[in-house]
Amino acid sequence: MPNAWLSTHLRAARPRVLAALNRAFGDIDLAEDAFQEASLKAHRTWQRDAVPKDPTAWLIVAGRNAAIDAFRKKRHETLTAPEDLEPLHEGPHPEEALTVKLDRAAYRDDVLRLLFTCCHPVLRRDQQIALALKIVAGLSVDEIARAFLIQPKTMEQRITRAKKRLQAAKLRYEEPDVKGRAERFSTVANAIYLLFNEGYSASQGSSLIRLTLCEEAIRLARLLVRLFPEEPELRGLLALCLLQHSRRKTRVCMDGDAVTLEQQDRSGWDRRNIAEGTVLLEAALRKGTPGPLQVEAAIAATHAHAPSYDETDWVELDRLYRALEIIRPSPVVSLNRAVVIARLKGPEAALALLNELEVPLERYASFHAARAAFQSELGQTSAALKSYELALNHAGTEVERKHIRSKLAGLGAKLNCGQDQDL
Repeated sequence: MPNAWLSTHLRAARPRVLAALNRAFGDIDLAEDAFQEASLKAHRTWQRDAVPKDPTAWLIVAGRNAAIDAFRKKRHETLTAPEDLEPLHEGPHPEEALTVKLDRAAYRDDVLRLLFTCCHPVLRRDQQIALALKIVAGLSVDEIARAFLIQPKTMEQRITRAKKRLQAAKLRYEEPDVKGRAERFSTVANAIYLLFNEGYSASQGSSLIRLTLCEEAIRLARLLVRLFPEEPELRGLLALCLLQHSRRKTRVCMDGDAVTLEQQDRSGWDRRNIAEGTVLLEAALRKGTPGPLQVEAAIAATHAHAPSYDETDWVELDRLYRALEIIRPSPVVSLNRAVVIARLKGPEAALALLNELEVPLERYASFHAARAAFQSELGQTSAALKSYELALNHAGTEVERKHIRSKLAGLGAKLNCGQDQDL
């Protein structure tokens, strides 16, 4: 059985399995170890034509039994196995009776419960989001560090400190009450958005899109909207995810190459996602308290409703990015605004903005790729080649690297033909 096929099943099941194990044992590290043991067992026993009817239930049972074994091995040290937890029969195919015994209704929303735990006020905000991405989304330290634009070693230390602080607080791993949820929903919303972003544009691996992460983020966003129906920023979160997700079928072509927004076939965009996202955004904006997620959703909606790339309302996008720079400043926001400025004022004005972002975005492939594109437009072919090479060095996915290599090949051909010499 190809590892890629099995990995797809494991990635899809991971959030709910890990959340269910954490609820059962109240120990994040133990839950992670148990999930790894269950995954190893799946590698040994699953076959393409004999996958369990409910892979999630199978992994919960296997992980639960692995955790109980771990408790028993350490009993002589400090741990004692919970009396009410006994190993369950796994078998190659958990049948309906086993699924009912586990009670899908009980673990259906465990992921959200675990997210609220990771976003507990005993942790700093940056620790909360980093831990949520590590525990719930299963992102690697390198992937999370890339999202925060910091070094992996720094991120690893941050996550380790966060886990220790949670353990020291001796928290009960349960869903917080209404007041507790209200205190944490903003951080949880941002964690869900970063989870969606990793699915929408993966930072590592062979694929540009990790569909299961996008779908899980949308599911969790819907749950949050039901919990807080009057909170406009949560409607903005769901609207943003849906509007971005609407383009999923057109972002990668049949041979696996990335397709830029300018080249995408807009007839292939999911109009139902766009319609729902638009309604949610309009309802959120009527509250009159626009937050960063609402502004980002408005940006996505501007693209979604443009008849073509050239007919996009670039003036409106510039206005929205300016607002975003004020309410949630970020080098990535400024990078995106530079792309808009290139459409409004030309590549030279955009390059001037990028020069101010070189230090914070030096490890960000999209920064170097954008600069290369602007340099190429200005006829600075040698400089563009160097920028694309830097982009290639920092690209995280094979799809991204393939796209950059095609740009390098095109510029190299022009240079060899004596075209577009640097001025």
